[in-house]
Amino acid sequence: MTDQAIDFEVQAREGEARAGILTTRRGLIETPVFMPVGTAGTVKGMRFEALEEELDARIILGNTYHLWLRPGVEVIRKCGGLHRFSGWRRALLTDSGGFQVWSLGALRKITEEGTRFRSHVDGSLQFLSPEISMEVQAALGSDIVMAFDECAAGDAPPEVSRQSMELTARWAKRSRAEFDSLQSQGLDTGRTEATETVSGAQALFGIVQGGAHLDLRRESLARTTEIGFDGYAIGGLSVGEEKTVMWRVVTDLAPELPADRPRYLMGVGTPEDLVEAVSRGVDMFDCVLPTRNGRTGQAFTSRGKMNVKNAQWAVDTRPLDETCDCSVCKRHSRAYLRHLYLSGELLASVLLTHHNLAFFLDTMRRVRQSIRSGDFNKFRREFTEGLNALEQDKALSSTEG
Repeated sequence: MTDQAIDFEVQAREGEARAGILTTRRGLIETPVFMPVGTAGTVKGMRFEALEEELDARIILGNTYHLWLRPGVEVIRKCGGLHRFSGWRRALLTDSGGFQVWSLGALRKITEEGTRFRSHVDGSLQFLSPEISMEVQAALGSDIVMAFDECAAGDAPPEVSRQSMELTARWAKRSRAEFDSLQSQGLDTGRTEATETVSGAQALFGIVQGGAHLDLRRESLARTTEIGFDGYAIGGLSVGEEKTVMWRVVTDLAPELPADRPRYLMGVGTPEDLVEAVSRGVDMFDCVLPTRNGRTGQAFTSRGKMNVKNAQWAVDTRPLDETCDCSVCKRHSRAYLRHLYLSGELLASVLLTHHNLAFFLDTMRRVRQSIRSGDFNKFRREFTEGLNALEQDKALSSTEG
């Protein structure tokens, strides 16, 4: 038996890119991994059967802020935790709620104790702190818990970013202490039997903040690793800063995160972003783009992004992506999907979301395979070139016209 909540083994490398196995109390996860976002205990537009059986998603996200406000922590606790409440049987990661509260802007007030804000559901006054976030996530019974953090705006000046980073460091200590206390009290609703590799307890990840400032990021990393966590996340990116800023931070920081722990880049990003971040040493990702863009008529393909509402697809009988093996591409044409979307049919969002998630998850499968075979740099180059194909086709068509 062991006292570690997760086990992580890097099995192959190419440059900074890593392929490995993350063992949680609810199964093995091959990394690098993309985690579909299930904000309210559901990945929008997707049945769990499709996620499990066709797409083989090994881990999804739940959102502490949204689930805490609705249906409420007591409802989920009485239903036996989020796994039993929702019917999802595989691994779950829950964010801390810090980012959602930060995004409320003028509707919230941050103090040393925590964050006071108005609920977006009913306008009621609410308070979220490291202790409450840990209590909620224990009740949810997620397999990976995120420490409660404070996120500075992407363009925040050094003094503001420092205040945010230092507050995050103090909140990380409080998160760690409360998390450990809740575990010792047996308040984790998702607890499983221990095995030879994992203890059956929840895992806790720390979050590195510091905005666009590399010195603050490195200080945050040192303070976070000093506390000690099961994994480490890079937070506070893709929040309005230039993409060049994001890549400068990731390039500098990701290889410095503990090599024997999973590295998680929060809230990022496009398929190209995922591949680029893997090349810099990141193992875990989440993003709402596959589901959100699917609901607005956009498909991700190996040749770039496609808007199905465009007139050019009106009589196009090809699948969304001729290289995709998902059930949507096997059965439905671009013309049909365009018709569904323009007709306001719910099925349009369902099918586009399914394809987008299939594309993201398959991209990560191909990334893992390329790292293990020593062909990642070749894959990265060819994948990136392919994503520009639709734009090149459009430009060529315009020139010929």
